[in-house]
Amino acid sequence: MAKITLDVPDDVAEQLKELEARLKRLEADKVGIEDAIPEDDIDVVTAGISLALKRRSLQGLEIDAERILVDGEPHTRVGRYAATYYTREGPVAVERGLFRKCGVRNGDTVDTVSLRCGAVDGWLPRTARAAAFLMQQGTSREAEASSRALGVLPYSRSSFERVAHDVGRRCSVVRCEVEDALIRGYAVPREARSISVSLDRVAVPFEEPRKRSAGRPRKGAPKRPVSRVWHMAYVGTVTIHDGVGEALHTIRYGRVPDYGSEDLVAGMLGDVKVLLRRRPHLRIVLLTDGAAEVVGALDAQFNVQTLGTSPLRMIDFWHVAEKLGAAAHVIHGVAGCSGVINRWKMLLLNTTRAPSLIKDELLASDKRDVMVGDEKPVHAAITYLENQRDRMNYVAARAAALPIGSGNVEATCKSLIGQRLVRDRKSTRLNSSHRT
Repeated sequence: MAKITLDVPDDVAEQLKELEARLKRLEADKVGIEDAIPEDDIDVVTAGISLALKRRSLQGLEIDAERILVDGEPHTRVGRYAATYYTREGPVAVERGLFRKCGVRNGDTVDTVSLRCGAVDGWLPRTARAAAFLMQQGTSREAEASSRALGVLPYSRSSFERVAHDVGRRCSVVRCEVEDALIRGYAVPREARSISVSLDRVAVPFEEPRKRSAGRPRKGAPKRPVSRVWHMAYVGTVTIHDGVGEALHTIRYGRVPDYGSEDLVAGMLGDVKVLLRRRPHLRIVLLTDGAAEVVGALDAQFNVQTLGTSPLRMIDFWHVAEKLGAAAHVIHGVAGCSGVINRWKMLLLNTTRAPSLIKDELLASDKRDVMVGDEKPVHAAITYLENQRDRMNYVAARAAALPIGSGNVEATCKSLIGQRLVRDRKSTRLNSSHRT
């Protein structure tokens, strides 16, 4: 066995000695055990070595001076205190100085160690990014469970929530600048021929504080009562398509209910204008489910005045098929509706008069007032064809190899809102976009 001599810090040397001792103990006890690997022992010691090295690195970032310049402004040291920094292996304590702007009493202090290493409220950048990533995938409890299973980020669920909220607040401050930089750096595929723009919304449950009833509360009543209320979150997509209408790339957008749709649509418009400046020949298609709120939000900002070109306004083909399918079930029954639905689809795709022809068939069925549950499917299909027929020119769209489906925004509703925010794997039932 080779022997080498290294000069290492005392705390690192202690960790290496501990590792050697653990390996010797394991070797002595390894009777009758085949291929035993001391994973736990090695992980504990290597984590200790990593913590020791990170502690020394952080300590080396301290500026030992009475006065410093921060962004050109003179600052004076007000004291030297211990602080905790959070790494992927665990927390470490470091002594560092705090500085305050000269001539300012009781002002904010500057932690030069955090400033120089980019720490977020004590969390090192890679650690904060990893914690925020786990929080993107699920709840804080799930993040804690995942970190324990992986053997990294040994922190509580409240710690995960704290760092995720802090990262989110910081991101919101620079969101516009980051989004602008991303779209400026995006390379439009050479085969791009069109852009589809879609908007949708999803009902999301929120817990909101509720006033306690007057008088003495009953036994066991919650100290902080809440109500479960529903608000609309908005989702949008900008999808780049090739010469046959196939999607090449999708940019996805989302806003919580507080922001509404106007801010989201403005961001989508800004990105589309950047893409058009690079490729002026790209055709713009607005694809919606026909809901007045969604159509109005897109039409208000996507028009010839803002784009320099007139966008093609379309209704998602599959929403139309869904409406007609429900009506066909009423008229022809479950067994006989399949052929009728397929025939109506072919009419829509190949005949400009399809909306009128299908509407005449629905009226001739004399089942407009037939109820299915709380709805009248035939009446709903007739009304849909009457209101949206100007946006059903699928023949012209197919001839120009333009997209006719808004599946990208539907999928974004399910993944971004349904699965990640609502935590409902059957999120389609929350999608209110079908109620038009």
